[in-house]
Amino acid sequence: MPLGPIDSSLIPRYAGRDGFARLPRIDQIDRADIVVAGVPFDTGVSYRPGARFAPTQIREASRLLRPYNPALDVSPFERVQVADAGDIAVNPFNIGEAIDTIQHAASDLTRSGTRLVTLGGDHTIALPLLRAAAAVHGPVALLHFDAHLDTWDTYFGAEYTHGTPFRRAVEEGILDTEALCHVGTRGPLYGKRDLDDDRRFGFGIVTSADVYRQGADEVAARLRDRIGSRPLYISIDIDVLDPAHAPGTGTPEAGGMTSRELLEIIHGLRGADLIGADVVEVAPAYDHAELTSIAASHIAYDLISLLALRAEERQAQAGQAGSAVKASS
Repeated sequence: MPLGPIDSSLIPRYAGRDGFARLPRIDQIDRADIVVAGVPFDTGVSYRPGARFAPTQIREASRLLRPYNPALDVSPFERVQVADAGDIAVNPFNIGEAIDTIQHAASDLTRSGTRLVTLGGDHTIALPLLRAAAAVHGPVALLHFDAHLDTWDTYFGAEYTHGTPFRRAVEEGILDTEALCHVGTRGPLYGKRDLDDDRRFGFGIVTSADVYRQGADEVAARLRDRIGSRPLYISIDIDVLDPAHAPGTGTPEAGGMTSRELLEIIHGLRGADLIGADVVEVAPAYDHAELTSIAASHIAYDLISLLALRAEERQAQAGQAGSAVKASS
């Protein structure tokens, strides 16, 4: 039986352990099916800093999460073991070293088949996380929820920043270029060439206006068609949400999605072969009434729920395969 979160009927939510959703620490269990890890790093930002403080704040906002997810009809902490792995400590003065540290830590955490949900940090961290995922699964499908493309080449000559991770990932061959899509993009660009380059890399685009006009269900169906049965990584920049729903972020853009729209699209991805995810760019210093960190905690919870459902499916398939082998022998 998995060790679950603290029972809020016995210990109030504002007390007790401070792991995500008050889950056990990774050192309190023998193994985990899913782990949550923070990466308090924001050296790659181009505007407002502060995302280094996000993992702690998202965990704090997650205290109110409850063990049953009715939208997906799953109790994610009951069927599989979920734990908080704490934070990956990285060098704040050396981006290259930080990227290497994140990649090695992610590989260590997922070595035994464990799935990882990462709380950023800025979007620079997506590159090493994708490297670790691709080392296990090969080139992965990517759904990138963001106001921005994050496929620019350099900033001030720097190749590794929060605006360049997916260009580098394509160049390194760790993404399946037939199954890539941005969701929620909007706002001004440096030039039309930004879109031309993006198409050349293989990305499709669903803008925030597309979500508004087409609705969450249709968008989710289009995304499922695009990714098919490929191993899927989801990267969510909290600025995909409108500043009314997520003011606490480094590069806000008007005209974004609502938190409801984003959560409904995530729910619509049920059945996808999700293998990992991140939620990044929460900057608590710019937040109001925990709006942004609350949204981030619910997004992470739904991603964990999708991973739990997928883990159950894999366990059932393994059981059926074992039964078939026994029957044939």
